[in-house]
Amino acid sequence: MILTVTLNAALDVTYRVAGLTPGATHRVSDVSERAGGKGVNVARVLHTLGAPVVATGLAGGACGRRVRSLLADEGVAESFVPIAAESRRTVVVAAPDTATGLWEPGPTVTPDEWVAFLGRFTDLVRGSDVVVLSGSLPPGVPVDAYGTLVGLARDAGARTVLDSSGEPLRHGLRAGPDVVKPNAEELAGLAGRPLPRPAEAVEAVRALAAPAVVASFGPDGLLAVTDRGAWHAFLPHPVDGNPTGAGDACVAALAHTMTGPPPWPERLADAVALSAAAVRSPVAGSVDLSDHRRLRRTVIVKEL
Repeated sequence: MILTVTLNAALDVTYRVAGLTPGATHRVSDVSERAGGKGVNVARVLHTLGAPVVATGLAGGACGRRVRSLLADEGVAESFVPIAAESRRTVVVAAPDTATGLWEPGPTVTPDEWVAFLGRFTDLVRGSDVVVLSGSLPPGVPVDAYGTLVGLARDAGARTVLDSSGEPLRHGLRAGPDVVKPNAEELAGLAGRPLPRPAEAVEAVRALAAPAVVASFGPDGLLAVTDRGAWHAFLPHPVDGNPTGAGDACVAALAHTMTGPPPWPERLADAVALSAAAVRSPVAGSVDLSDHRRLRRTVIVKEL
């Protein structure tokens, strides 16, 4: 089983309008709601792939209840811990040629609620092969939360994938997760300098001293530096579409192959193809498996 953790879950709300003009009143043609947060998106992609997955995290108030209800409607198993404060919403105003995002702050989590989550996590991780730790931390959750969860997962014999940013990423990295998945901006923050191209980032990634780092560079594909070698995987022609959720699809692919890992070049090719399929989907956390299969045949993997 794969366990995904979303400590700052969200209710994703999208308003569709004919055009977006700052300062003007707009008539909304369509409103959609979706369970959101990076780990939730990962769980949704894994469910689409047919992998056994459970989504956990923190969810509070009416938004939290709605997140859990929407996951149930999609058939994604969940075991979120309820909290008193209201979970956040992410609001996107989407016009045909542009989109504007409004991200609410996360709820404040009390010390008792964090302890309750640690208890739930400890129970769930005993039956898990892989744990995915994704996204930001809401107020009140310790900045070293991911480090704590990596340690608990290791004690239970589960492997871990970490996808976060800033201080939560730094603290989690020190705990030694099996795979770390930064994007180019997050990797530059860890290295303290810009790293615009995959080939230029190999030594900086090695300096992180992680068992495996898979860094995403948008249209330039993925760079993987592992204890078995380094590779650059990419498509010959980048796809057009919505890049939101592509990183979560990449994490889903990596977690999925960790349950019976093929060689790294094959894992990377699968991750690039699934990420590209997510770009072609208009909704984060969704992939068309026929797109995935078609794109998989075109991925180029070069050893560095």
